[in-house]
Amino acid sequence: MKQDGKTRILIVDDHPVLRQGLRQLIEVEDDLEVCGEAESLQEGRAAVEELAPDLAIVDIALRDSDGLELVRRIRSQHPAVSILVLSMLNERLYAEHSLRAGAHGYLMKGEAPETALAAIRRILDGGMYISENMQSVWLQRGVGRGQDPLALPIESLTDRELNVLRLIGEGHGPRHIADELTLSVKTVESHRDNIRHKLGLENSAELIQYATLWLERAASGD
Repeated sequence: MKQDGKTRILIVDDHPVLRQGLRQLIEVEDDLEVCGEAESLQEGRAAVEELAPDLAIVDIALRDSDGLELVRRIRSQHPAVSILVLSMLNERLYAEHSLRAGAHGYLMKGEAPETALAAIRRILDGGMYISENMQSVWLQRGVGRGQDPLALPIESLTDRELNVLRLIGEGHGPRHIADELTLSVKTVESHRDNIRHKLGLENSAELIQYATLWLERAASGD
């Protein structure tokens, strides 16, 4: 774990420029150090096992898999490791899914450096991190009556269904999705049907159109 009094942080992201920027941000701090980097689920799992970091910063969209699957595995196999999810995808959808998977916080890419450091330190101090905007959304849900006025049909999707929708939006067909999520094509088709039903879509063409537009908006933070 800690060596020379420094807290060890692992960065798991498939964008080298992002990893480099995070490393520079973290290593300016006297008490923090980046102990390793990874760009895929498999590399991330191996790095956690070998390096025993105090904190793992994990992107949702990894090169070979869904980052939330890595979050689940770290949480299950290495419960002492804290986890901060860092993503470009809309926090209104993914923050809750990330915390449900076992993360201790969710941070949007593009936040100010001081915000990223604040999130890291809050988690290392034993707390949780979500943005003030998400705190407001969840507070309104908690005090609301009856049907949540902020709820959207997409928020009824399960973690797996949300992953399938994201991959559809990226242009992948059932076979590719099945391979990436280690599922059968039949199971993927079942997820697609469930998604269409929940979102009120008539056919596969509408599903693809919806998924593509949704992913564009999610990436922009709208």
